[in-house]
Amino acid sequence: MLIRLSGLVTIEHEGFPPQHLSSAQAQVAFARLILERSSGTGRDQLADTIWPEGLPNTWASALRSVVSRVRSHLTCPHQKPGETPLVSQGGRYLLRLPDDAAVDIEAADVAVTEAQDAYAAGAHAVAHQLTAGAVSNLRGSFLPAHDGEWVCAVREWVDELRLRALELASLSASALHDEHHALRYADEAVRRAPLRESAHRCRMAAHTAAGNRAEALRAYQELRELLVEELGIDPSAETQHTYLRLLRTPDPAPGAAPAPAPPRGRAAHR
Repeated sequence: MLIRLSGLVTIEHEGFPPQHLSSAQAQVAFARLILERSSGTGRDQLADTIWPEGLPNTWASALRSVVSRVRSHLTCPHQKPGETPLVSQGGRYLLRLPDDAAVDIEAADVAVTEAQDAYAAGAHAVAHQLTAGAVSNLRGSFLPAHDGEWVCAVREWVDELRLRALELASLSASALHDEHHALRYADEAVRRAPLRESAHRCRMAAHTAAGNRAEALRAYQELRELLVEELGIDPSAETQHTYLRLLRTPDPAPGAAPAPAPPRGRAAHR
């Protein structure tokens, strides 16, 4: 079973067509129940997620109706009659998935963590394979039509995870002398987060790996002008160090790019 929460919310069983949740309320309830399945989700918290602008007068019965739709959607084609993966217990909803179930954004999170370790160990091919898979899993946005505190917090985490995957995919491609993919991933990271310096450094590294120091220097100047115009600040010390190193280094041969440290954590990257 593969559960997709990035983009169109679906459940995919092997040998069966994907199942889509058409109800907006069922989608957001399903997502929270999936991501909090280890501890369960309180009834009140789930209701606040479904109706972030205020609960309806009959919210208790409305919640039961939404949960019923989610429960029906989660029913496995091979499940025995009467069995249900979603139960209510002590004011919380508990969801149990099969052992072989995978969730796209969770799989991407694990892949990026493993890729960071692989990149640091010099296993660039492994890092690239892992991050390319993570980027593929994170192509869509997390519940883009929904608002609310919980949804926005998870969306922020998914967006940051996607950027880390793109940057690491670019850096590992540069290390493998795959200039095309190095620049493609870096460009996407810059497009998604124009003020993120680590993404621009990936772009500089990609141009350097291709033996094009002039484009790498131009990428720095574009970043500097953008930061001054938008934020009134200069690039960080790390970015300026990268720029100065380029100025002092003769034009490199293709594939001679330095290997920057991989992006880590969820903090904003300067």
